[in-house]
Amino acid sequence: MYEAVHAHPDGDATVARHAATAARYGYDGIVVRTREALDPVDGRDETGDATDGAPASRDRARDPTALGEKYDIDVVDAVEIDADDPTSASGSVGNYRPEHTVVCLVGGDDALNRFAVEEPRVDVLVRPMAGSGEFNHVLAKAARDNGVHVEFDLGPLFRATGGKRVRALADLRKLREIVTYYDAPHVVSANAASHLELRASREVVAAAESIGFDSEWVREGLAAWGEIAARTRERRSEGFIAPGVRRGRYEEDG
Repeated sequence: MYEAVHAHPDGDATVARHAATAARYGYDGIVVRTREALDPVDGRDETGDATDGAPASRDRARDPTALGEKYDIDVVDAVEIDADDPTSASGSVGNYRPEHTVVCLVGGDDALNRFAVEEPRVDVLVRPMAGSGEFNHVLAKAARDNGVHVEFDLGPLFRATGGKRVRALADLRKLREIVTYYDAPHVVSANAASHLELRASREVVAAAESIGFDSEWVREGLAAWGEIAARTRERRSEGFIAPGVRRGRYEEDG
């Protein structure tokens, strides 16, 4: 299973601290959805230790493959696009899609939610209920048809209090009813901005169960991040032609 995190400079921890913590919690990978998250911080490497200043040292500090090997966890480069309107969102998606394994788009209003689910280049619509927007059956069908995953952000379940928490949980339940009824793809996240906010997958599942979510459905949502990454990597491979069609040699029957 995978968790999607915010790392420095958008979050409060480096990628390595997220990776080390997630590996300790038993995750298979993390999706780093921050534009500049893989850059070293203030002359230090991803663990916070001073580097020797050499280019190779700095490269290792921001290379997801090197970080993954160091912590024995898949580190997936991603971007989370937070646009003002569909026009600017479209430009950003075009710019970032070739550069990142996972492309997320922040929703929250009707126009952005609709743009995201109708755009196959977007992998995940994140926080669709965070603003004034709604998520209805039309959007759920579009997400299903275009393979756009809808995020269930469980962060408020762990970190919000009072009325804010009550409203967030009500939105999550409403969103789940629509997404499950129309069989739209989904992802689940605790939306951690710090390694201290990471929760083990069993904790995420247990917390979601406490508000009425099916445990297997939550696990599927955690695993879906890794499936999205694998899909993108497969499409970027040299042998890929189209889904289900690859370039290669075929054996002839003798």
